[in-house]
Amino acid sequence: MIEIKSPTRVDLSGGTLDLWPLFNFVGGAKTINLAIDIWTTAQLSKSSDQTVTIESLDYQKKWNFKTVHDFIAALDPHLNLFQNVIKPFAALYPKILSQGFVLTTKSESPIGGGLGGSSSLVVSMLKAFSKLTGHQFSSTHDLVHWAHNIEACVLNTPTGTQDYYPAVTGGLNFIDYSTSGISQTVIDPVNTPFAENFLLVNTGKSHHSGLNNFEVLKSAVEQDQKVLSALNEIKKISEEMYDVIETKTWQKIPDLFQREYHARIQLTPAFSSPEIERLSEISLKNGAEAVKICGAGGGGCVLVWVKNEYRQKVIDACEKEKFQCLPAKPVSPL
Repeated sequence: MIEIKSPTRVDLSGGTLDLWPLFNFVGGAKTINLAIDIWTTAQLSKSSDQTVTIESLDYQKKWNFKTVHDFIAALDPHLNLFQNVIKPFAALYPKILSQGFVLTTKSESPIGGGLGGSSSLVVSMLKAFSKLTGHQFSSTHDLVHWAHNIEACVLNTPTGTQDYYPAVTGGLNFIDYSTSGISQTVIDPVNTPFAENFLLVNTGKSHHSGLNNFEVLKSAVEQDQKVLSALNEIKKISEEMYDVIETKTWQKIPDLFQREYHARIQLTPAFSSPEIERLSEISLKNGAEAVKICGAGGGGCVLVWVKNEYRQKVIDACEKEKFQCLPAKPVSPL
């Protein structure tokens, strides 16, 4: 039995700029995110014959096929993600995959939570099938290249790449985007206040990251000056966030999160929602210092930045409003 677990992430700054070619429109960009202990899991084993079994514990669905070819040819849309992950391996390693396999997947991330759950699951599956077949990814970037192209096939929208890096490496990630390529630096968040001041709250409303980011991309291509100005502000905030982490001037983080919130909703109002606005209002009223929309917003999870002395008060206020507080913590480099 092969079992792979991958973390999800909270994006701290520079989100949306990881989408090609947006970072080129602002002269390159830096995205910063943090792996968290909300995991996705892929369990994979060979079958005793040529049959293929796919089981999604999240959707409580199970499919059985006589051969891998029958599985790939199946028309059930719920299988689209699995098919797009497995087809490249079936093409490269037909003898191994034709022997059959059993794949079981699970995600702890709320559906549409803005934590990169589907991206993390793709990474878990890619790692599992690389172990089964002996396929060697040449680098983290190689694995990410596979993953984001697979998700683009599934979602039928442009996809960024920041979600895949923490799923592969864990840790606190600095991802630089430029015309020469992508580079990643990973540090351990253990000596930062991200664990202490970190509260993750689920609004209960799913978001649609691909659609929100596509609207931004379209507006940027059309030279919408309001959108381009907001993207440049998001770039600047992310550069300042990097300096804050480097210099350990943690007291500046709340202001950066608040500025990021205001810049993000300038991209498109769809990044916010009545649920996010209500969550922000009650959190700040009860002692939180800032809120940070996770992912492309419009719903999903929100990072609430709150000191320990106000943490329980904020949790109580959020839960009274039926928001779900998630017991998430940062993950050190894997």
